[in-house]
Amino acid sequence: MPRKAPRPELADAKSQGFHNIGEAASLTAVSAKMIRHYESIDLIPEAGRTFAGYRIYTDNDLHRIRFIKRARTLGFSMKEIANLLGLWDDRARASADVKKLARQHAQALGEKIAEMQAMQRTLEELARRCHGDARPECPILDDLAS
Repeated sequence: MPRKAPRPELADAKSQGFHNIGEAASLTAVSAKMIRHYESIDLIPEAGRTFAGYRIYTDNDLHRIRFIKRARTLGFSMKEIANLLGLWDDRARASADVKKLARQHAQALGEKIAEMQAMQRTLEELARRCHGDARPECPILDDLAS
């Protein structure tokens, strides 16, 4: 039966270029809680562990966390990010597949923006019609109640 490689001490792991979760969080600007979450939903591989059980991450892990963070900044869902990571990992991928996902996401964002702009116009019109004084009549509340 093959033996598992022994778990290193934290100091040894650091000297070998590994990062503990605090360092990983600092270097990626992603909280330790989110890093653990990404691990729990399989966006990043399960972290190695030190002898004492501390998570340790490679530079490749940090690169993957930064990828996820950037994708989140662009508004991709976790499912979409999982798809993007799959494409990123697949060196035989077609860039057309990546472009298709990006265009679909951009279209969805455009639709959300249009919906929010319509909500903004409605609220501005309701606020314009409201006297905003001591009277109890309020077209904003009337509209919400209808």
